[in-house]
Amino acid sequence: MPISTIGQNGLNAPLSLTSPALTTPNLGTPSAINLSNATALARAALPTGSILQVVQTWDTTQAIFPRGDYIVYLNTAITPTSATSKILVCVNLGCCSSDAAADIGVQLYRNSTAIAAGTGASSTNATFIPLMNQGSTDAFTANFMYLDSPATTSATTYKLMALPNSPRTMYYNRRGADNSYTSSSTVILMEIAA
Repeated sequence: MPISTIGQNGLNAPLSLTSPALTTPNLGTPSAINLSNATALARAALPTGSILQVVQTWDTTQAIFPRGDYIVYLNTAITPTSATSKILVCVNLGCCSSDAAADIGVQLYRNSTAIAAGTGASSTNATFIPLMNQGSTDAFTANFMYLDSPATTSATTYKLMALPNSPRTMYYNRRGADNSYTSSSTVILMEIAA
C-alpha cells in the first residue's frame, strides 16, 4: 500500500516502499511446553521434584482403644497423574498411652499393602514402628514421613494402623480418661514429579 507524507507544502505524492523488502522475523520452533492463557504450565512439563498436587485429611475425632486393639484412621486417597510419580506421606498422629512406659506402634498401608514397616523387635509388634510416649501419658503428636512409589495412576488410599502395647489403652486425639486435653491428627499426601 502506498505511503503518503505531509510536508510544508501539504500532501506530497504517495511513496511506494520497495526497498528494503520486508521479511518475517525468524521466531524459531515453538516450544513443546503448553501454556493455557499464559497462566500455568502443564503438569507434564514441570521438572523433576515439582509438587503436582497435595491432599490432606484432618481428624479431630476422639476415641479410646483398649487392650491392644488395632485401629485404622486417617484414610486418605490420591490419584497420581503419572505412574512414575512419588508420593510423600506426612503423618501427625495425636495419641497417648495409659502407661507412660508403654509404646504405641504404627504401620502405614497403601491400599491393602503394608509399607514403612519396622525392622527391629518391639514390645508391640516387630512390623510396627514404635512411637514412644517419652515418660508422659499426656496427649502428644507423633510425626513421621515416608516416600512411596505406587507406580499407578489409579486412585490410591493411604491409611494408618495403630496398636497400643497390650494390655495398655491408647487414647486417640485426647489425653487419657479425663479428656482434659485434646489434639488432632492429619495425613498429607504430596505427589512429586519423578
